[in-house]
Amino acid sequence: MNKSRLFGFIILLAGLLAAAAQTNFLATATYALDDKHRLAPGDSVSFQILEDKNPPKSLVVTDSGELNVPYIGRVNVANQTCQQVAQKLKVALERDYYYRATVILGLDVASKVVGRVYVVGQVRLQGAIEIPSEENFTVGKAILCAGGFGDFADRKNVTLVRSSPSGNRLTFQLNMVDILDKGQTEKDKSLQKGDFIIVPSRLVNF
Repeated sequence: MNKSRLFGFIILLAGLLAAAAQTNFLATATYALDDKHRLAPGDSVSFQILEDKNPPKSLVVTDSGELNVPYIGRVNVANQTCQQVAQKLKVALERDYYYRATVILGLDVASKVVGRVYVVGQVRLQGAIEIPSEENFTVGKAILCAGGFGDFADRKNVTLVRSSPSGNRLTFQLNMVDILDKGQTEKDKSLQKGDFIIVPSRLVNF
């Protein structure tokens, strides 16, 4: 092999090694990211299969906690990290579509809300209130977000209505005088998306 061919071979080999190193770096770096944040509705993620050589595709977690993934379809990802989901997608893709699939899944934007609750009855502003992510959002906080109680609110008999996964309806009675006025916050109730808070009117004697 003459010097020019040898030099060309060295350049080619260096390029291949650099490309391989970059691919490994990307895979390692991406898998290392987002191993703590658990996906929730509204989160935006980037999805890529390195073997396709296509740019990353933006996906959004639906209200039902699913991602609509190319090739696979709807996949439940709620309360899972990007790292966990990437591994699950890799297995599914290699089972049906790829000999080898290097899945890159990274969190782009975390949703600031995890759902809505609904406050009706004797409050200043009736309607839907968004549940902030990374916060213990309670009945008391929701009522404050609704502008506080109305003039004729029965603060001692607030009802929280919740639908269980089995379809049954659960109800909880709360004395908001104890919780908000007396500071007994341990009696407050944490909210879940879809909860209804009903603030009744108190009896008025004339």
